[in-house]
Amino acid sequence: MGSYSDYESITVDVEDGVATIEFHRPEVHNALNNDVMLDLKRAFDEIQLDRDIDAVVITGEGDDAFSAGADISQYAGPADEHDPLQKDRQELFYEMYQKPFECHAPVIAKINGYCVGGGLIFAMYCDLRIAVEEAKFGVPTANIGQIPTGGSTWRAVELVGEAKAKELVYTAGMIDAAEAERIGLINRAVPRAELDRTVDDIVAGIRDTGRQAVKNSKRALNGATRAENIDEARDQEAEIWWEQFATEERRELVDEFNEER
Repeated sequence: MGSYSDYESITVDVEDGVATIEFHRPEVHNALNNDVMLDLKRAFDEIQLDRDIDAVVITGEGDDAFSAGADISQYAGPADEHDPLQKDRQELFYEMYQKPFECHAPVIAKINGYCVGGGLIFAMYCDLRIAVEEAKFGVPTANIGQIPTGGSTWRAVELVGEAKAKELVYTAGMIDAAEAERIGLINRAVPRAELDRTVDDIVAGIRDTGRQAVKNSKRALNGATRAENIDEARDQEAEIWWEQFATEERRELVDEFNEER
């Protein structure tokens, strides 16, 4: 189990099998810079070693923003001043964006305000996204003469389809939570007063099922999104299915179900 302490730009609280990560830069709308990404990487590496964690919830400090994206000050100046630093930074960001996707436990983005650019990319790699109704979403990279990065073009097309992904990127515009829910970018848009309860209910629902079954289901679903074809997805699924079938958890829950019938 990790220490879950001594972070510079985030806080990590672990209680009763749930890890809550909070971006801790409200003065810049929880923008993502190198320090944040390094903290997140270490936090997820520690969580990956802690199999007692059943769910991870990520949010931003304050009521204004989940994350306003990358710290744009890191991109100023001519390209030759950034080489090779910028390439290394993009590799770091890409590695970090994969962490919630690869985490053994379901990861929920609890979106309490603006979710833009790199903040949105990070949220897209979480398993679930629950947002307040007044939240705003956008990919404004074209406004600063850049294109989306970190594997976000592929992930956006996967989540919302080619047409909507292109619209979001080409216009650099913002959409509200209702539209984000309609196109499948988020799971739910809820009143701010209901955000905590909604996320807590989802976490409780996750923890009320088979712990290993949920984690192995995540492996199977993630494998399906990365598979070349249905046969490859089915082979991976079958392997994980048998692994789960062999668990004591499966035997106990099946017996419990049959006794209650």
